[in-house]
Amino acid sequence: MKKALLFIAVSMINSIASATVRLPKIFGDSMVLQRDKPIPIWGWADKNEKITVQFHQQIKTTKADKDGKWKILLQPEQAGGPYNLLIKGKNTITLNDILLGDVWVCSGQSNMEYPVNGVLQANQEIAQANYPAIRHFYLPKDISDKPKDDILPGSWKPATPANTGDFTAVGYFFAQTLHEQLHIPIGLIHTSWGGTNVETWISREGLASSEEFSALMKNTPVLNLDSFAIQHNTKLLKTVKALQGSLPDAATVATWKGVTANDEAWPTMQVPGYWEQQQLPDFDGTVWFRKNIRVTAPNAGKPAVLNLGTMDDNDITYVNGIQVGSSSQYNVVRTYKIPAGILKEGNNVIAVRVEDTGGGGGFYGEADNLYITIDNKKESLAGAWAFHIEATAPASTGVSPNSYPSLLYNAMINPILPFAIKGAIWYQGESNADRAYQYRKAFPLMISDWRRLWHQGDFPFYFVQLASYSASNGNSKTGSTWAELREAQTLTLSLPNTGMAVITDIGESKDIHPKNKQDVGKRLAAAALHNTYGKDIVFSGPVYQSMQITGNKATISFSGTGSGLVVKDKYGYIKGFEIAGADQQFHYAKAYVEGNKIIVYADEVNSPVAVRYGWADDNLEDNLFNKEGFPAAPFRTDKWKSITENATYSIQ
Repeated sequence: MKKALLFIAVSMINSIASATVRLPKIFGDSMVLQRDKPIPIWGWADKNEKITVQFHQQIKTTKADKDGKWKILLQPEQAGGPYNLLIKGKNTITLNDILLGDVWVCSGQSNMEYPVNGVLQANQEIAQANYPAIRHFYLPKDISDKPKDDILPGSWKPATPANTGDFTAVGYFFAQTLHEQLHIPIGLIHTSWGGTNVETWISREGLASSEEFSALMKNTPVLNLDSFAIQHNTKLLKTVKALQGSLPDAATVATWKGVTANDEAWPTMQVPGYWEQQQLPDFDGTVWFRKNIRVTAPNAGKPAVLNLGTMDDNDITYVNGIQVGSSSQYNVVRTYKIPAGILKEGNNVIAVRVEDTGGGGGFYGEADNLYITIDNKKESLAGAWAFHIEATAPASTGVSPNSYPSLLYNAMINPILPFAIKGAIWYQGESNADRAYQYRKAFPLMISDWRRLWHQGDFPFYFVQLASYSASNGNSKTGSTWAELREAQTLTLSLPNTGMAVITDIGESKDIHPKNKQDVGKRLAAAALHNTYGKDIVFSGPVYQSMQITGNKATISFSGTGSGLVVKDKYGYIKGFEIAGADQQFHYAKAYVEGNKIIVYADEVNSPVAVRYGWADDNLEDNLFNKEGFPAAPFRTDKWKSITENATYSIQ
């Protein structure tokens, strides 16, 4: 009898648990809902369970279907709040402090992921972040072999000094400008992943239905992450065994930060350099690095400064067993002070525990950024470091977001598709530069795919053109993948309701992550203010329109000249133009302003047929702007063969 009663009680508990009304994790306290559009509210419950949704002055009811899914469409509401949202079934959910405003999706790779705490004057920006009506939701990184119906847990956070440092910097400065101009709440849904290509953000259906990718998708089976994980972990254990025999126990690891640990038998790795490109391909986890340095008697005991450049993702750094610093930001330069008394005469040990959660791992960047400074004298730390694996990442499957198409669409776009939005901003392309010509098809495909699946028409889509960066020192003579990628981005403007922020002037030649994200966000906002919100403002710089040849000179006409062209050079020299004849050999050109046109010529070219501007990986010297401060977009007038024309997407 007791067993029977217990069985009934457990059954009742299980029944109640299974009947719990649930909302997608994109919903939460302090969220922003889209104004002036129908508001979808959806979730799960027991089949046929009655659901009541109450918001502001609206009350609506529905029933869950046979699969337990339900959805209610609230009537459009004007900007305002805060309000509460109540969802009632057999249980009740109440969400508080909800605002109505404009919701923008922020997506792309690492330059969208780049946080406010890494920008120029970050401390000042964070301290001044008093915008409670700007709300940010970070989607945790996730991949999936099939479209998911929900995301990993996250939360909406207002723009306060306590929160803003972790916001997407481009998204935050975009939102800040919109909020100051429009005086409405702005919601940011941040879904990005560094180092990712565009194909992982496109749905499998979208790729399969496109002429460009249909043949590839026919021969690409749906990935099974579970079986792949087993194969990957077996492969990882073989790698560990070959390098060091086995994984260490905790007691052994505890000794690795100190001077006495025996690392003579450890393998070595060149630092800086991603470990995936050396002895640890496809490895996510924790690796220790050790470097022995000699300190002379006069320098013993003196304070010092340790510069370790950037690491992906997290580090804890020790000198002679004493922790001198740590960071959990992949984009932050590690500069750690070594207090007086730590360095000893003779041998000293720098030990760094590096944890990589996905993608590239280890030290990266320039060798010049790794050094120790003692008594104002620098000693390089670049070169061979001993390394040992502590652990593999517990959730590692061996599948990166770029391993298969659609992995990020499935996990980080599909689950939020019903959410009402105003539009999207996008910063990506670096990872597609080697296939820049195909990006002409892939990038517009992604935009069209999102619009088709979101069922909100051709919503505004604004994107950032690649900044200046010396990727491979490409130019017109050798070919430039980055210039070709920028061209593909410019061509994407043929899609309706799109806009592009040109940022060649604020890149950094040796840093793929320029720290001036303020102007990036503001330029995106200018496009939105003009195109989406109808503000009568100049929102872009000069854009190539046409060319006319007269003798040995080419006359270039532009749109987007604003109040007029201006050259940012105290002597008035225009930089960035090249000119070529029929031999397709480009020469650096002289140029001058004539009204709202540019006259271009070179002594070496008597009969010009083509002009290029900013056609290089690193085009930071380009200095043509309009008077409103927007830079001219790079362009070429020719259609000569691109160096990426034959490069196509393949499964890794």
